[in-house]
Amino acid sequence: MSGKRNGDTPRPPRERSAPSPRKRGEGRGEGSRFSAWRARVANANVLIVGDVMLDRYWFGDVERISPEAPVPVVKIARSDERPGGAANVARNAAALGARAMLLSATGKDEAADALLRLLDTERIHTSFLRDATLKTTVKLRVIGRQQQLLRIDFETPPPHELLAAHLAEFDHLLGDADALVLSDYGKGGLAHIATMIERGRAAGKPVLVDPKGDDWERYRGATLITPNRGEFRQVAGRARDEDDLARRAQALRRDLDLDALLITRSEEGMSLFSDAGALTIPAQAREVFDVSGAGDTVIATLGTLLAAGASLPIAMAIANEAAGVVVGKLGTAVAEPDELS
Repeated sequence: MSGKRNGDTPRPPRERSAPSPRKRGEGRGEGSRFSAWRARVANANVLIVGDVMLDRYWFGDVERISPEAPVPVVKIARSDERPGGAANVARNAAALGARAMLLSATGKDEAADALLRLLDTERIHTSFLRDATLKTTVKLRVIGRQQQLLRIDFETPPPHELLAAHLAEFDHLLGDADALVLSDYGKGGLAHIATMIERGRAAGKPVLVDPKGDDWERYRGATLITPNRGEFRQVAGRARDEDDLARRAQALRRDLDLDALLITRSEEGMSLFSDAGALTIPAQAREVFDVSGAGDTVIATLGTLLAAGASLPIAMAIANEAAGVVVGKLGTAVAEPDELS
């Protein structure tokens, strides 16, 4: 990792705001149940900024192979649309009862209209900067016999001028937020993420980042980043064992000036690394049907609970439970309060 970003001036040391994790395996007391936080979550405001997309699903039956090529022929019976990317993060925060504010860039097209319509039903405050030259990202999935057969992506990166207008609206929304979640899907909508992190921390807000790619220098100074196992390995290399994993995670955390680093590890649960050490909790034992969108649920739950005043270990325990709920559902989904303990 390199040093400070281009154009940055050295910043004085700041107090770390992430709560300290407990020892391995703790975390299912009364305080780590969502029901204990439900009332406080209802008063929490979470600002989500990032790449939004529309997830489309075509469901059908497969009864034959095409005579034109060795591929299945799907007879479409029904379709569905759901908010994806940062929009799914906002949807998850709103489902828990928080006030979700969503800032993103979209096109002036049918997909953006569909997103706005869907998000309005979820009571999400949307602030879309729309541009006719931009195509709203759409992920079209073809499903046959409960199996994803094909995914087709439609997308174009947003123009830099549109993203510059993000910052003024960002500053306006930040003042009302109790926590800031930055959802990076690598679609170009977070070109100014370093500035957003700096402004969020200066305002005293917890700043959570769901990272993408191998350039994590731009996440420097965040409160927490939440890579999955593969994303962490891409940046820090493959760990030989648990001790090596902890060494790599702590070294990366210190290098990037992060308060904490949380790795989602699929069937191995989650591991949180901070100045206080490491905390690992096992995955919730459920049948896994679809892992798409589980990372959105994790960071949305973390951000919502931190906005409500919970400690990181408590937020982590509830996020782990919420992730166990959504992987049992098809496609991008949410964990409802009544599905949590």
